[in-house]
Amino acid sequence: MTYTPPLWPVSVKGVALDGCGRVLLLKNEREEWELPGGRLETGAPDGNGSPDAGPEAALEREFREETGWEVKAGPLVEGGVWIYEPVPGRRVLIVTYGCTILTPDSPPVVSHEHKEIGLFTGQEVAGLTMPEGYKRSITAWLGRIPANLDDYERL
Repeated sequence: MTYTPPLWPVSVKGVALDGCGRVLLLKNEREEWELPGGRLETGAPDGNGSPDAGPEAALEREFREETGWEVKAGPLVEGGVWIYEPVPGRRVLIVTYGCTILTPDSPPVVSHEHKEIGLFTGQEVAGLTMPEGYKRSITAWLGRIPANLDDYERL
């Protein structure tokens, strides 16, 4: 018999701000708002489909699939690595990156994976139904950028 070690599912997530400083969030089937992202793909067993080159590449792919936005992932958000239990007994390691939007003139679109898409200010995020770990990550990323910089200076 082959030993298969128990493994943690890992989900890479990204905080991306539009030109007005609002964070992009998606509503899931549990009626919670969440950051865009997902799991790294290993490639199909039949050889079709390439594996993700790393967590940043996976996040960039997930952003494109879930929102239509092209982003550059990185750096890691301070305090953005945490454990989430979306349903009892199922724990996921969340790794959160700050992201730069490469297609700022394109409006985000919701994919079939989510129910709704929205752009929220930091103040609005505080009142949303979402895990505290996401709220902490958003607050940390928002705190890195001085409020008085224009869009060009933020990049």
